[in-house]
Amino acid sequence: MENKKLNNPPLPIPAKRYFTIGEVGILCGVKPHVLRYWEQEFAQLKPVKRRGNRRYYQHQEVLLIRRIRELLYDQGFTINGARNRLDHGENKLPPIEEVIASPISTTADLGYVRREIRNIVSQLLS
Repeated sequence: MENKKLNNPPLPIPAKRYFTIGEVGILCGVKPHVLRYWEQEFAQLKPVKRRGNRRYYQHQEVLLIRRIRELLYDQGFTINGARNRLDHGENKLPPIEEVIASPISTTADLGYVRREIRNIVSQLLS
């Protein structure tokens, strides 16, 4: 059985204007048929279609796909739940790229977690 939860950090997005569906699939860890399905389910996802109905995604759409993937695969939302979260609750959480791209806050968060664990351990031992 394939495990959809991978702890690998996402690949960096190259500085390009357009990405093919295959490139987006690799960048986001999602197969092309899933991307085509998500286009039907998420109104925000509208890739440019050119010759032969070929899809070309822009940078902000790649970020949106990563966010959708995070909501569905990592946080366990349903399609409807992810759609509602993107439509209404997106201002509450920072995008995944901001969290990953900010090692200073990650280091500070780890320090906080370590202190909390030490406090819990000391309380358990006393």
